[in-house]
Amino acid sequence: MNLQHIQAAHCESGVCVNLLSHYGISLSEPMIFGSGSGIFFIHIPFLKVNGVPATSYRIWPGAIFNRSMKLLGAKVVTKKFKSPEKSMKALDDLLEQKIPVGIMCSVYHLPYLPDAYRFHFNAHNIVVWAKDGDEYIVGDPVLPDMKRIHKDDLMKARYAKGFPEPSGKLYYVKSLPNGEINYRKLVRRGLKRTFFLINSAPLSFIGVKGIRYLAGKIARYPEKMGSRKSMLALGNLIRMQEEIGTGGGGFRFMYAAFLKEASHRLDNEELGHLADEMTAIGDMWRNFAYEVAKVIKNRSSSENAFDEISTLLGKIGDCEVAFFKKLARVKL
Repeated sequence: MNLQHIQAAHCESGVCVNLLSHYGISLSEPMIFGSGSGIFFIHIPFLKVNGVPATSYRIWPGAIFNRSMKLLGAKVVTKKFKSPEKSMKALDDLLEQKIPVGIMCSVYHLPYLPDAYRFHFNAHNIVVWAKDGDEYIVGDPVLPDMKRIHKDDLMKARYAKGFPEPSGKLYYVKSLPNGEINYRKLVRRGLKRTFFLINSAPLSFIGVKGIRYLAGKIARYPEKMGSRKSMLALGNLIRMQEEIGTGGGGFRFMYAAFLKEASHRLDNEELGHLADEMTAIGDMWRNFAYEVAKVIKNRSSSENAFDEISTLLGKIGDCEVAFFKKLARVKL
């Protein structure tokens, strides 16, 4: 097998890039992310991850792979296993057939990562390319080079406890159609689904409504959660926004890159303008992270710091509401 690793900004979309490249299809990471309707927002106060409310800036794990591959006309296989032994055997059988395999795993149990990067996050995705003795050769999309990992460590990573449980999940491409990529179909379907998911959710903590919902929550963090838990919750927000392979700005910069590429491929000037607008929104998210970091490090001189970052987040929510309404009106 010719092992060619491609570094990416995000793990799941990066796995897609690598699997498609293996079969001779060159599709950019932003195009995969956008056509897979990866951009999202959700804040679930009653679901705790590492002791703080769960927040995500992207769609649920597996959706980007399944949706983008379906639009390409690819046939894929996804499996989970109750038995670690059966899951490792299934992985070995596929590798013997020279089939590269995507897996979901825990960051904490990947010893090739620096200690600063290892924490309890169970929705990481990597490509397993081959097996050599008791070690596996893997491509972690967020790293520049392939790595080796012992079979025991890989099994631990695939069966980590906590939300979400990887449960030995593996996935791979079974077949791909011949012919040119229909970019108009990828973009049109991706935009339509994205608008529906992010703008039409019935619950207040999902989609663009969720951004405003969280803004209201943050203003009451000190009195509701106390100082220590407030800081942990804020820290988790910017970690999920800037450090979990998001490409920065909670995936907003990556989505802007998708819109920019779509503008060029479809010769649509309006998408280019919206790409610039989303880049500006990404800048607002990054500024939000900066202001939150100042509060956490006790470097904010304001006595109303929580109110101020709440107001800033509320403005971001307003901008995203207006943005996605414009996006829904684009004719393709």
